[in-house]
Amino acid sequence: QVQLVESGGGLVQPGGSLRLSCAASGSIFSIIAMGWYRQAPGRQRELVATFTSGGSTNYADSVKGRFTISRDNAKNTVYLQMNSLKPEDTAVYYCNSQLRHGVLLREANYWGQGTQVTVSS
Repeated sequence: QVQLVESGGGLVQPGGSLRLSCAASGSIFSIIAMGWYRQAPGRQRELVATFTSGGSTNYADSVKGRFTISRDNAKNTVYLQMNSLKPEDTAVYYCNSQLRHGVLLREANYWGQGTQVTVSS
């Protein structure tokens, strides 16, 4: 079984920073893609930042220049450094990964449980 565990959310004032982490564990053979999505109340889940299958990064326009995604391949972990946070960044942030796992090397998509980020004064 595969698990994605997020950490690092919380309450921060506008203009502040937070760093989210997501660690994938289990019988993982390889990670194809991994990144972050978010969902605000009453809105659809949206992409924030991801590493694509080709290894490049992809950011939502709303976070470009403020958020940075990075990874530690040895730890199957991705990070999201969020700077200059705005109230509109308030949402539950979810980690997502497309990976191959198990003895049959099956490809599957997994979501973490989510971590709340609240930007408010």
